[in-house]
Amino acid sequence: MKTSLLTKTLSLLSAVFVILFCLLSCTRCSEPPKEPVNDSYKKKLISYREARVLYDEYSRTNDMVLTKYRNGEPDSRWYWFSLEEMEGYIRYVKENAKKQKLKNVGIRIYMGKYPVNQPKNRMAKPEYAGYQTIFLVPTSKKDKRNNTKVMSRTTATDENTTVESIEPMNMTNLAPPPKASAVGIQ
Repeated sequence: MKTSLLTKTLSLLSAVFVILFCLLSCTRCSEPPKEPVNDSYKKKLISYREARVLYDEYSRTNDMVLTKYRNGEPDSRWYWFSLEEMEGYIRYVKENAKKQKLKNVGIRIYMGKYPVNQPKNRMAKPEYAGYQTIFLVPTSKKDKRNNTKVMSRTTATDENTTVESIEPMNMTNLAPPPKASAVGIQ
């Protein structure tokens, strides 16, 4: 009879051990909790029609000036980063900002232009030389201790300022337009 009681006890302990092992194993295999995503972007979404108005206004004004300045040759009109590149860059900015204990971190988008003699390895494609581009620059809340500046010809009233210790991002794909004028958002 003692053997039967010992066998039952060992069987029960084994079953409990297997169940605990399975539960602990499942807990370790699950994905770590993800950072909550702020949904404030939803207030800034615009319709395709509103985007078309912005595109058409740019075409009617700024693009005409640029095309005239470029002797009838249109400049680039759109810029493209893959989602993976954007996510990677955002993660890079967040990690570096966290190490530096920066607050209110963001990304400012600047207009730029590749010089005609731009090194070919510093553009997504060599034929982009001479075209306008955009580049992304990390920003954070102004702090008198930070060595930060604003890339602007005027005094910025924004409470955020450029973080020079985190590298900007460029090398985007852009659309050097065909010789004929481009028609709308593509």
